[in-house]
Amino acid sequence: MKTIKSTFLLALILCLSINLLNAQQAYQIHQDNVKPSKFMEYEKIAKEFNAACVEHNLQSTWFTAMSNDFKYFYITPIENFAELDERPFADMAKAMGDKFGDMFDRFDKCYDSHGTYVIFKDDKLSYEPAKDAKPAEAQNYRKWFYMYYKPENAKKIREGMKAVKEFFKSKGSTEYYNVYRNGFGQLENYYLVSVPAKDEIDSATRGKANQDVLGPDRWDVFSKVMNYTTRTEEYSGEMRPDLSYSPKEN
Repeated sequence: MKTIKSTFLLALILCLSINLLNAQQAYQIHQDNVKPSKFMEYEKIAKEFNAACVEHNLQSTWFTAMSNDFKYFYITPIENFAELDERPFADMAKAMGDKFGDMFDRFDKCYDSHGTYVIFKDDKLSYEPAKDAKPAEAQNYRKWFYMYYKPENAKKIREGMKAVKEFFKSKGSTEYYNVYRNGFGQLENYYLVSVPAKDEIDSATRGKANQDVLGPDRWDVFSKVMNYTTRTEEYSGEMRPDLSYSPKEN
């Protein structure tokens, strides 16, 4: 039995490592599901935490996003799974003493659930038009589309995602999107399509213009994805540069 367990664990590790190597970029996501009633308190603590990281020049980097249902995502690029075992806050916690623990005790009162997992960016499915077609101004607003599917339909839905990308190309669409897929620490299979914009109005305006560019044929192409989707979720949100962090350059 021990041999079987060891073989299974080795196979799992090799599988995860191959997935990580084949992906364009892996991200560790820490997600806080904040209670609406604690939203303002959470914001206050998050800004205190960010300031403490700057003060102690924490050697880590993350981008922060917030969805319209009060979920906060701390997004850290990683190169391999060994990075998941690192303790980037150890020195900072030691320097801050009780203040560090007190800060996270206050965080804990703001949500009933939180957790960490890995996702992969999939450049083969993401779409980017010509460089000169991308807006120059900041694009911190987001529309996020989650498309869940059964493992047995993995090949079919991926083929559908490729067909959508090729359709955008053939129509000369100037809209663009990034695609991510589920990774380590998650039980369901999904693709996440992230569409940036300047703000909510810009997102709606560009979305309508893109529909006109794609035309009625878009439904036939989109069906190649939706026919193998078990459910969808749509959220709006924004990137939060004020809660993102990177260490000082030497």
